[in-house]
Amino acid sequence: MGAAALRALPWALLLLGPLLPGQGLQATPTLASEPPQGQPVQLRGGEMGGFTPAPPASAQEIHPLNKQPANGSGEGHAKPRKAFPVLGIDYTHVRIPFEISLWILLACLMKLGFHVIPSVSSIVPESCLLIVVGLLVGGLIKGVGEKPPILKSDIFFLFLLPPIILDAGYFLPLRQFTENLGTILIFAVVGTLWNAFFLGGLMYAVCQLGGPGLNHIGLLANLLFGSIISAVDPVAVLAVFEEIHINELLHILVFGESLLNDAVTVVLYHLFEEFANFEQVTIIDIILGFLSFFVVSLGGVFVGVIYGVIAAFTSRFTSHIRVIEPLFVFLYSYMAYLSAELFHLSGIMALIASGVVMRPYVEANISHKSHTTIKYFLKMWSSVSETLIFIFLGVSTVAGHHYWNWTFVISTLLFCLIARVLGVLVLTWFINKFRIVKLTPKDQFIIAYGGLRGAIAFSLCYLLDYKHFGMRDMFLTAIITVIFFTVFVQGMTIRPLVDLLAVKKKQETKRSINEEIHTQFLDHLLTGIEDICGHYGHHHWKDKLNRFNKKYVKKCLIAGERSKEPQLIAFYHKMEMKQAIELVESGGIGKIPSAVSTVSIQNINPKTLPVERILPALSKDKEEEIRKILRNNLQKTRQRLRSYNRHTLVADPYEEAWNQMLLRRQKARQLEQKMNNYLTVPAHKLDSPTMSRARIGSDPLAYEPKADSENLPIITIDPASPQSPESVDLMNEEPKGCGGLPPSPEEDEEGLVMRVKEPSSPGTDDVFTPGTSDSPSNQRMLRCLSDPGPRPEPEEGEPFIPKGQ
Repeated sequence: MGAAALRALPWALLLLGPLLPGQGLQATPTLASEPPQGQPVQLRGGEMGGFTPAPPASAQEIHPLNKQPANGSGEGHAKPRKAFPVLGIDYTHVRIPFEISLWILLACLMKLGFHVIPSVSSIVPESCLLIVVGLLVGGLIKGVGEKPPILKSDIFFLFLLPPIILDAGYFLPLRQFTENLGTILIFAVVGTLWNAFFLGGLMYAVCQLGGPGLNHIGLLANLLFGSIISAVDPVAVLAVFEEIHINELLHILVFGESLLNDAVTVVLYHLFEEFANFEQVTIIDIILGFLSFFVVSLGGVFVGVIYGVIAAFTSRFTSHIRVIEPLFVFLYSYMAYLSAELFHLSGIMALIASGVVMRPYVEANISHKSHTTIKYFLKMWSSVSETLIFIFLGVSTVAGHHYWNWTFVISTLLFCLIARVLGVLVLTWFINKFRIVKLTPKDQFIIAYGGLRGAIAFSLCYLLDYKHFGMRDMFLTAIITVIFFTVFVQGMTIRPLVDLLAVKKKQETKRSINEEIHTQFLDHLLTGIEDICGHYGHHHWKDKLNRFNKKYVKKCLIAGERSKEPQLIAFYHKMEMKQAIELVESGGIGKIPSAVSTVSIQNINPKTLPVERILPALSKDKEEEIRKILRNNLQKTRQRLRSYNRHTLVADPYEEAWNQMLLRRQKARQLEQKMNNYLTVPAHKLDSPTMSRARIGSDPLAYEPKADSENLPIITIDPASPQSPESVDLMNEEPKGCGGLPPSPEEDEEGLVMRVKEPSSPGTDDVFTPGTSDSPSNQRMLRCLSDPGPRPEPEEGEPFIPKGQ
């Protein structure tokens, strides 16, 4: 039974063994005894070449299961007889996994209790409460005479930190991250270097002036301490910023800085740690240390990209065994982190790169259930790790060795705050010269105030060796003080400060498909504008990368026809699936058959078809008239391409001709409008017959025909006639040159008749093709007669001006 129990010992023995006070498992009497020293171990049986058969085993070496009992009782040292032969207590057998489970259960219960009591969670951040719980548990363990467990650095970096970083990298908002990548890099690289050297230099000056207890701390030790304490902690930032729901810009700036400054921290930490062992540091060592920053950061990114591509390629072949799809995501990401740590590269950069690279291709290959599993397992895993980190920070504070020096601790806290504020102000002043959306003073305050420190600094300091850094206890005390100040004071006051300053909050509602489509349209438009201007901005390179991805990468990493699917249609399918699943989870639809896919959710509960609109019936003559109007007045549309792509546009051969024709038509219409304005006779107000006769009698020459008006109709008026001037005789109605035909008798009797101009044929241009009635004389006749006067317009077929009696 003992051998079977040892074979079934869980993996937690190997993972979290150093976390707890070690008491090795004692071998039970039922195990086979070890061979005596100096005697070679020989295998039983002679079938293996090169091995000789072992001599007969003595009675003490025989396994208890192979012993032959004598008279039903055991021989030798027998166990004490139990009251119940099966039951017993063996806590040493289950001690390690049992205590690990208790710690995780305690963390989950504390997390549950904080959210059950909203009055507490709305005032105090969750990270502060977890540290307080850790302090209480550590004090309780120490009070009963046991040694509290300490958060070992290996446990933190190998098992607790990777789930949090993988969750952040896999679900990283890529658009906001890439658009603000320059600002994030400046804060992460330049800002961290500034904090490290500013703080290390000032602390060296304090140590030189601080008295006999600090004089022995050299410059390299202070620079190492500055590099440890200067980095913003991603775990603390996530824990605080997720609760205050700050806007996307500030969240990605602070959180992106905390992720990318890992490379700077790793380089400075190992650099100063190595320099501390050198007798003399040369310029070559400094140059190589500067170059190692690029090796560590770019090397970590390269390792993450390689594992991300392998994970995406592997997910292409998992269509027949969907159960193991989430496992590939976790294993490849963790292997990327371990491979980077193997060469002292940036493991955080490797995890972020692998998560960002694999996500679009993996999600296109795996099923929706696997996607849900990945999402919730990562959230659960990172939440548990974060909770354990803050609890063990409190426990380690009680259990660790501390050395309190007021001068060193207070100076560290003060210089950390000053360096952060100065770095943010100076860097933001420089960054705003190149940003379109400027960082306001409120944004700068939140960025400076959100620079929280956490367990990464504590674990890095715990890794220091006592041989070379005898002041490690004082460093740990100062780091814990800074962590507690930033988490408690800054973490608790940042929410009321955000409300007081009216900083923009995060939008809780998700963007609709209309917003997504218009966002893609604007990206495409800005890319075209950059191409026209000859400016190669980030839209241009983003478009180049998307084209390369669509043309080559997707065909290799995405299985089936989804790699050839247009982006808009793929996005529509994605949004349709998301909305359908949200509808099902919210209970909007009743019982849905399991065999029906959630993609075609509209077929499950079809909507009632709208009533067809009743269109009015048109006669054939009316339809023909409408077609003629459209044919004569509408410009011909250009030839349409099958799909719009600015890289495959074909030049329209008729475009120039249509543009010229359109310009000529516009000029002709403008000229005709001007001529009508000049030649149209304005309508006068109605006068009485007496006033009309008086006006005509006072100036009869104004109504006489001029000498050059041969082609105009002659109107003769008798001033003494009692008739009104409305009754006039129109002589020479048909002017000369108007067709050359004499007036017919019917026209003599009826007077001047208005005729409707016949429409032009469909293929002709009514502007440039002259007709039979478009002579200059007819045009002048129509312009003169365009004003009907005070009388209403006559009916069609009736004389326009009746013949005088």
